[in-house]
Amino acid sequence: MVVANQTLPSAALAEAIAARIESGVTAFHVVVPATPPARHGMTWDENDSRREANDRLEVFLVDLRARGVEATGEVGDRDPVAAVRDALRGRDVGEVILSTLPPGISRWLGQDVPSRLRGAVPVEISVVYEKEKAASSG
Repeated sequence: MVVANQTLPSAALAEAIAARIESGVTAFHVVVPATPPARHGMTWDENDSRREANDRLEVFLVDLRARGVEATGEVGDRDPVAAVRDALRGRDVGEVILSTLPPGISRWLGQDVPSRLRGAVPVEISVVYEKEKAASSG
């Protein structure tokens, strides 16, 4: 399972997925939490967040399928931990790859999402950090 939002198009996540495919993984389920966009500050529209998340998800699924793997996905709760718990119901998942912005920029790291995930789900959690330069562009 892949969990990401802004970092779906990141090189770091692409490398992590390529490594999983090389090791024999043939299917991915992608969860995109509908988190409020950083550029909106304190006010945001949940419908806009869900729409942006869905747009990223659709592009990412096309890319995964082009790599020859099965790819499904969903837009989840704005809380990444809740989104993962929801997505794990009824699925056999060997690993959750959490892709996030780098320390100092990432709201998910500020909310301690990796540790919270490790305490909330019985699945291995791997964290992939986007590079600084990519984060500043969006």
